[in-house]
Amino acid sequence: MDVSQYLEIFIEEAKEHLQNLNEHLLVLEREPENENTINEIFRAAHSLKGMSGTMGYKRMQHLTHDMENVFSEIRNGKMKVSSNLVDVLFKGLDALEAYLTNIQTEANEGEDDNEDIITALNDILNAGLGIVSEQGSGASAAVQAAEIKPVAAEAKSDHGKMKFLDVKIEEHEKKAMVKAGTVGLNVVGLTVYIQEYCVLKGARAFMVNRALEEFGEIIKLNPSAQDLEDEKYDFEYSAFMITKETPDKLAKLAANVSEVKEVVADYYKLSEDDVVAFSKQINQEEVKAVQVQASEAVSLKSGSVAAAAKQPVKPVANRSVRVDIEKLDVLMNLVSELIIAKNGLVSISDSNDTTLDNSFHEQIEYLERVTTNLHESVMKTRMVPIESVVNRFPRMIRDLSKKLDKEMELYMTGEETELDRTVIDEIGDPLMHLLRNAADHGLESNAERAKKGKNPVGSIYLDAYQDGNNVVIEVRDDGAGINTERIKLKAIEKGKISEEQAARMTDKDIIDILFQPSFSTAETVTDVSGRGVGLDVVKTKIEALGGEIEAKTKLDEGSNFIIRLPLTLAIIQALMVIIGDEKYALPLGSIQTVEDILSTEVKDIQGKEVINLRGNVVPIVRLSKILGCKKPEKEPEELLVVIVKKGERLAGMVVDELIGQQEIVIKSIGKYIKNHKIISGATILGNGEVALILDVNSLV
Repeated sequence: MDVSQYLEIFIEEAKEHLQNLNEHLLVLEREPENENTINEIFRAAHSLKGMSGTMGYKRMQHLTHDMENVFSEIRNGKMKVSSNLVDVLFKGLDALEAYLTNIQTEANEGEDDNEDIITALNDILNAGLGIVSEQGSGASAAVQAAEIKPVAAEAKSDHGKMKFLDVKIEEHEKKAMVKAGTVGLNVVGLTVYIQEYCVLKGARAFMVNRALEEFGEIIKLNPSAQDLEDEKYDFEYSAFMITKETPDKLAKLAANVSEVKEVVADYYKLSEDDVVAFSKQINQEEVKAVQVQASEAVSLKSGSVAAAAKQPVKPVANRSVRVDIEKLDVLMNLVSELIIAKNGLVSISDSNDTTLDNSFHEQIEYLERVTTNLHESVMKTRMVPIESVVNRFPRMIRDLSKKLDKEMELYMTGEETELDRTVIDEIGDPLMHLLRNAADHGLESNAERAKKGKNPVGSIYLDAYQDGNNVVIEVRDDGAGINTERIKLKAIEKGKISEEQAARMTDKDIIDILFQPSFSTAETVTDVSGRGVGLDVVKTKIEALGGEIEAKTKLDEGSNFIIRLPLTLAIIQALMVIIGDEKYALPLGSIQTVEDILSTEVKDIQGKEVINLRGNVVPIVRLSKILGCKKPEKEPEELLVVIVKKGERLAGMVVDELIGQQEIVIKSIGKYIKNHKIISGATILGNGEVALILDVNSLV
């Protein structure tokens, strides 16, 4: 049977099992006697082996089987967990992830058998159990004993009376059987016997049933479909089908599924009394409809009477579903169109037309409530816990600790904090880069930390929390901190700044140099990271997501990189303004206040225009000059200045007129505007006009 239709489900679930194994192996390394962890690891490996075998990925199944053997002996108390064993197991997980990546990209697991890992696992297993291999190939007697022993293909049934004869048939099922008989269809009962060594009998029963349903409709299962899925049966179950096929053909079909020991099938006949009783109940129109279906060879599984009589299946306990992000994007697009329609109605209602009656305004209010609720619902659907990104970092820090020969611990909080799926997909690499920087160049060596009187074990923290309409992620360490003097000298040496500029710069200005392209204070470039190397890429990525990043540091106390990200990238609150004769949108989340400033209060300091705002020197940005908008013929006496904030930095955006606050839909401008760093997107207004959305981060 073709199992390619289950590939997507396999990939998703395999990822979950591999992540589960990664997390629990880290716990096992710290707590070798933790029985719950050992059992959880064994279950995950067991499930992954069964899934791989079901899908036909033999290399993946073989490697997982050898890993499972080790977990089994640990669980039985015959082996102890060692650091060497954990290293080999992690290599095995990396190999499994490589198989999975290959399956995703090439639709096959590749040609690498990973014999070195399998040999290492078997050698550790031999040593742990005190077994000497007689074959010299690394294959242990314990492994051989654990291998599956095939059952003879010639095995015949000695079960006597078939199990399905003892099953109680419900009234509605009898009625469906009688209806089938009126159009010349058969009722066949089957009992399927699964091999006792089958590792995933729930999946096996599912595959048998799918194969049978190609040739008819299963109207009853014993045990129920839910019990079969939950593996609550003893390697045998019964099924009743309405079909055109013979019992022999169906039995052979089911027996072709691997790990099925035997299938016994026969026609199922109701008593004469049942046939007479239910024949009277059947409406002639129903019979005629069924006859039409039969004559047109319509499969019963796609809407027949038998399907209507099918026993309802209990809902699965796990209510979560995986939704393709493209489907959510379509839904979000529909919501955006709805909001545009709402803005159009609002625009009409503001036209002072006295003929508009109250019902029109009520409709606008109703539409506004609907769009707001729909927006919130869709946003909740798109939100994903940040845990899905950060849960791979403890393993990374563990590997870096060994590679760099530094003791370190990663502490994470706020993994349940939710972000838009679009942001989640992009944030992983920047966070990984910051953590590698902290491990390699933030933390000192164990000996150096001891000299300073610090805990020899370095600490790295990853904290996530919601702050208004933003999510804040902090990556900090208790290492040496950033040496601002060293950065200053390096920047002068590379010609990034002059000595005069350096003398005037604050510590924050100097730290910001780290985010410039191709800047690094590292004397040698390592294959792990370099403080400053690639931070410009991190900044670019964060700002592309509508966020911002800043760094704080204290010498010998540590560094802190703070990332602020918007909750969503689709619909935002904005302040609509007019610059020249054009309309623009400024994201409301960045705006602090709107001020009326006298032109005479604008001062020129070192060639830059600034204002004194309640004791703070704030640079101002003439948006009309940057955007090339039409300038007023005469300089106004008062300037309308929108004060925006980026991190701890303030700036004033000079605009000509305020329109008001509005909920806007962000539309990508794609490649239409080539140099659009100051433009983050566009929106369609209620009257059909297009307004550009300004990117405050690039303007400050």
